[in-house]
Amino acid sequence: MRGVTPPLAFGLSLAGLMAGTVPATAAPSPAPRPLRAYEQQSLTWGACPPAQEELNAAGAQCAQVTVPLDYLAPGGRTIRIAVSRIKATSKADRRGILLSNPGGPGGSGLANTLALRPALKREAEHFDLIGFDPRFLGESSPVACAPAPPPAPPGPTTSPREDFEASVRAARDTARRCRDHGDNATLLPHASTRNVARDMDVIRAALGERTLSYYGVSYGADLGAVYTQMFPRRTDRMVIDSSTDPSATQYELFQRSGRPAEEALDEWAAWTARRHDTYRLGRTPAQVRATVQGLLDHAERQPVTVGGLRLTAPVLRMLLKQPVQHAENDPALAGIVRDLADAAAGKTAPPGPELAAMLRLLASPGLADSMVGGALFMCGDGGWPAGGWPKDPETYWKNSERSRATQPVFGPYVNGMIAPCAFWPGEPREAGTAVANDVPVLMLQARRDNNVPYDGALALHRKLTGSRLITADIRSHGVYGRALDGHRPVPCADRAVNDYLRTGTLPAQDLTCPRTEAAR
Repeated sequence: MRGVTPPLAFGLSLAGLMAGTVPATAAPSPAPRPLRAYEQQSLTWGACPPAQEELNAAGAQCAQVTVPLDYLAPGGRTIRIAVSRIKATSKADRRGILLSNPGGPGGSGLANTLALRPALKREAEHFDLIGFDPRFLGESSPVACAPAPPPAPPGPTTSPREDFEASVRAARDTARRCRDHGDNATLLPHASTRNVARDMDVIRAALGERTLSYYGVSYGADLGAVYTQMFPRRTDRMVIDSSTDPSATQYELFQRSGRPAEEALDEWAAWTARRHDTYRLGRTPAQVRATVQGLLDHAERQPVTVGGLRLTAPVLRMLLKQPVQHAENDPALAGIVRDLADAAAGKTAPPGPELAAMLRLLASPGLADSMVGGALFMCGDGGWPAGGWPKDPETYWKNSERSRATQPVFGPYVNGMIAPCAFWPGEPREAGTAVANDVPVLMLQARRDNNVPYDGALALHRKLTGSRLITADIRSHGVYGRALDGHRPVPCADRAVNDYLRTGTLPAQDLTCPRTEAAR
């Protein structure tokens, strides 16, 4: 359910990327005639693509919605957005349409609203459940970059600087492969969250609805906030889960995740120390942390060989960052560290199932291509957060080295991970968003989210003056419907969302869920 970038086994929803500037109190301007044609189009419904087995099994129908490539020139080139629909079964009390976005950015959403149905419970009966793939992704006029060449395996020895230079070369190559392939130079400037929000509104209009309701997580949460800003009078019941600070740049949001990730590792180290007889990683939290740091120090000189792959320290940091997001993954993370420590010590036993799954993904030939969707929006979006990727690679290197003093495990990763955006061509098509409105919004946030920190949600909450915030004191990325991912649910958050979807009335005040029900 959660969006993933990169798509590793435990999921990583990176910071959202937004755009749009419309005062919440301003009435929408009359649409120019070419845009009305999109809003009034007739849709042809039929079976969903064969790969969407769950949609077809649920009796869904799919269609293609035609939208402008460039909303600033709606009479020009068009693209098509794939949409799915499962009609409301409660005809007497139908409440309209419910869209969703799973995050990423880069996640396919065609089946996402259907996937929410178990969490929605009876509320699902009262909405047409609408899924869609954002533009250029999945079935929506997909954009591809030139195929990535097979990655060169690291040598038997390395250094932090060598690993960094390798990441710079890879980022530069990804930017080149995307820019020069086909007619991407024409398409890529229109991969923006502002345009995805506009596409959502065309979907709404083409379905004959006056307003839409929505649930979005991570990037999808920020997308929802942008929709409220651009289309305040078209917003019905808006739920956003795990959002970011609208004043921060993308790179700043990466950097800000380092401190809470270290704190999450401290929590995990305490849990693991109490289970030393099982994992043999240390009897105290400090000893467990020392085991992890020793593993990284080793990999910065000599990559760890496991499962036929040589893993550098940046790769190990990425692997550790995935499971540490959720407390339920503590056993998996302990097993991964145990396997890696054994491999670093020269033991040749096969890795456990968690690490083996990650290694299969790392070795898959399509890994680089699967991450392109996130790059399209991270790099092409001039909005919230407003780009902000430094162009000089030395900025990343210096920040990475500086972070080691206080964030020794994750600081080099979140500060030094140079994105293709550093080498992306051109400037954003549109300016960024100033989010500030009084549209009613229900927000959810985990207090110990180490992907998009709690402070960022508070910053957005202050900007969305009509919002209410539901807080869960858990280590998690995503609060609503956690049982869908096999995690322990937060019943008071699930109830608050479903009550809001049922009544359209926000809680009277912000709410913190009881720790007794949110704790592991």
